[in-house]
Formats: sequence, C-alpha cells, structure tokens
Amino acid sequence: MDMKAVSAIQKFTDARASAAIQSYQAARPATEPEPEKVSSISETVGSVAMDFAKTLARTEETAKASMIGDADPHALVQALAQTELAVEAAVSVRNKVVEAYQEILRMPV
Repeated sequence: MDMKAVSAIQKFTDARASAAIQSYQAARPATEPEPEKVSSISETVGSVAMDFAKTLARTEETAKASMIGDADPHALVQALAQTELAVEAAVSVRNKVVEAYQEILRMPV
C-alpha cells in the first residue's frame, strides 16, 4: 500500500472513533441514574391508588368499546389481564396491611 492510502485509512478510523466517542458521551447522560426523589408514604400510596384507578378505567373503556364492536378482542383480553394483575396486587397489599394491624393488636401494652 502506498502512504496516501494508509494515511486515508488512519484518518477514516480516527474519524469513526471520534464519532463513536462523541455519540457515547451524548448517550451517557441519558443512562445515568437520576437522584432519587424522596417521597412520603402518603404520596406513594396516592400514586399507586391513582394508577390502579386508571387501569380500571382503561379496562372499562376497552370493554365498552368491545361491546359495541369498536375494539379489538385482543385489546380487551390484554386490558382484562392488566386489571387482574392490578386487583391481585391490591388484594395482596390489603392482606399485608391487615396482617400488620393484627400483629400490632397482639403486642403487649
């Protein structure tokens, strides 16, 4: 190979490496974790309750649309599965709260 070809190849690889480094540096801030926001238990419970209500509302809308023929049956099945998971999670949390309350009642005073 002549020197011009070698020089051109080096410039090309240097340019590609530089572009890769720049794209990595641009993408890196997007992957860094954000500082955790400290929230109170009431905010957390409130947001979970709102998510639960939104899931139920979306399923209800999908069911209504399915009844009049506007929705895909697969969308209805998916919405019902999401609602089932949400209800199971809510029941599990309720059971843990009741269990904790009963444990507190059993404590000697």
